[in-house]
Formats: sequence, C-alpha cells, structure tokens
Amino acid sequence: MIFADFARALAQLGDPRFRRVLWLGIGLTVALLVLAYAGLLWLIEWVDPGGLELPVVGQVTWLGDLLSWGSLLFMGVLSMFLMIPVASAITSLFLDDVAQAVEDAHYPNLPVPPRVSFLEAAKDTVNFLGILIGANVAAFLLYAFVPFLAVPIFYALNGFLLGREYFQVAAMRREGRAGAAALRRRHLGQIWLAGCLMCVPLSVPLVNLVIPVLGAATFTHLYHRVAAGQR
Repeated sequence: MIFADFARALAQLGDPRFRRVLWLGIGLTVALLVLAYAGLLWLIEWVDPGGLELPVVGQVTWLGDLLSWGSLLFMGVLSMFLMIPVASAITSLFLDDVAQAVEDAHYPNLPVPPRVSFLEAAKDTVNFLGILIGANVAAFLLYAFVPFLAVPIFYALNGFLLGREYFQVAAMRREGRAGAAALRRRHLGQIWLAGCLMCVPLSVPLVNLVIPVLGAATFTHLYHRVAAGQR
C-alpha cells in the first residue's frame, strides 16, 4: 500500500502546485547547500590560511573554489548528507500547498482545513531540525563502535524521524497535534517503513531534489488511508 501511495503521488507530479513547490524547494535546497559549502570553505581558510586541500576541489582558495566545477561535484556529495534535514524543512514549510493539491484531486469532498501559519510551521521545522541534528550527532558516536552497521543505523534512524515528521505534519492539518500523534503511534510500523523508503532516494544527488514534494504527497495519501481505517 505504501508503494501505491507513492505511485499516486508520482502521477500528480505535473500538477502546477506541485511544480511550484518543487521549484521553490530546489531553489531553497541549492541556496542552503551553497551557504553550507561557503561556510565550510570560509571556516577552513580561517583556521588554515595557508590553504587546505579538499577531495575534488583541491586547495581551498575561498571564492574561487566556491564558483568552480569541482564545487558543484563536492556539493552533490554534500547533498547526500544534508538532504534529509533540508527535506524536513521543505516539507514543513510547504506541505499545506502539496497536501491541498492532493486532496483537491483525490479527496474533493473534504472541507478545507484551517491553514497552519508560516510562523507555526517555521517553529515546528526548527524544533524538528534540532531533534534530527542531535540524533544524528549521537549516532556518529555509535558508528565508531559498530561501523559495519553505520548504513542501516543511518537509514533506520532518519527513516523513523523523517516518517514521524512527514506524517505528523500531514495528519495535523485535520486531526490536530494530539490526534495526529495518537494516529501516528497506532501506525508506527508502516510510517517508519515509509520514512526509510523516502530516505534512500534522498541520498541520491539530483533525484533528492524531487523527493520532498513526492514525500509530502505520499504521506498525505498514507494519512488518509490509515485515517479511513479508523472511522
């Protein structure tokens, strides 16, 4: 059923509201990656003015490296690690538009839900990013003891956190915060699995640019499916 939810989301990718959020998301993603990489180059040059060499990029020369072709490749690799927190930010900020497009196309008889304010969405995003970053920092300590389990731990942890966030935000539009949390607990297994399935393409450069929108749509379908089973 999770794959059916994803297939329905994929079939709606041509929707103008999907495309709008997709381009906003791509712009935000690229901006965040450039800022993160620029900050990294600045920090390296500040710590070691003599110049440190990075893989692909070579010797760091700040602005010149930021604009080089090597930087594009390096940012593609960087995106494999940053796209999960970036995806959560995009989902929280723009989910309402994607979810409404899904509901208009597939659940047209539903009443229009109250819109979550930008400030409320931003607050939830910041809180979740703090949890996500903290959990992954703690996981790095675990990787040192069981390096052969680093990959499955990474996907299991981030799949749990991302699935929790996607579903919570999708369900909260109609169930409220407490109702969404209760529904999430009852269906934790498939929400976790769906989150893990979203994490895998988020680690693939370029493909990961589309996944936040498809993930938001997929979890909107997942919410309506499990909510219908509770009625």
